[in-house]
Amino acid sequence: MPMIDSQASAIQRVLLLGGTTEARLLAQALALAKVDAVFSYAGRTEAPVAQPLPTRVGGFGGVGGLSDYLRREAITHVIDATHPFAAQMSQHAVQACADLALPLLALERPAWQAQPGDRWHQVPDLAAAVAALPAEPARVFLAIGRQQVQPFLDAGRHWFLLRLVDSGFDLPEERGAVVLDRGPFTVDQDLALLKRHGITHVVAKNSGGQGAQAKLHAARQLGCPVILMARPAMAPRPVVDSVAQVLRWLGVSAVHDPAPGTERGV
Repeated sequence: MPMIDSQASAIQRVLLLGGTTEARLLAQALALAKVDAVFSYAGRTEAPVAQPLPTRVGGFGGVGGLSDYLRREAITHVIDATHPFAAQMSQHAVQACADLALPLLALERPAWQAQPGDRWHQVPDLAAAVAALPAEPARVFLAIGRQQVQPFLDAGRHWFLLRLVDSGFDLPEERGAVVLDRGPFTVDQDLALLKRHGITHVVAKNSGGQGAQAKLHAARQLGCPVILMARPAMAPRPVVDSVAQVLRWLGVSAVHDPAPGTERGV
């Protein structure tokens, strides 16, 4: 990973583009260090957990809208800690920061790597994931959220299990079931889930991180094939994989939480 130059000399106000566990942890660290920062997320979750920073919700209105926001709010540094598959937001951040000559850093968790015993079929995109489903009817744990379900429903006579944070999305009983739950999940929990629903295949995005990988361990133990979508290509940008590296980039000293057991939300 390339060296990341510190931006300490000019830090005034930070925009943190969130949506991940790593963003939550960084928000905690910035709040404890009393950094002037704003936490922004897309707002697709109905009941997000409160963050320890001032928060804005929703899109910016493209590159132009983001640029206007950065100027209006006197933002001096942007940290992109969005989901690895939130490619549009990340691309907009790259372009807006380039246009305004603002420093940008991505906080991105490493992608998952196959382990002995995994039966992974790695595919480049959504269409390839749909095409990789077996010809015969299967019982599929579709671990991709709710936004891209329809192409799978159109693909054949498979039965799908969805696990979502929010209600409001239904499947016909003959086509699948929806489970409402919020991670992170343990391997035992995901083993029980896959067994209870007779899952034969798993479809997931290679989002990386600890909080969502239990399903991959469960699939390995059960011998289930996993269709794993690769991350979308991104424009070049500096990337780190830890909160500590972000703080060093900002020239901020980490402050330890005096009450580390306090629940701050996910």
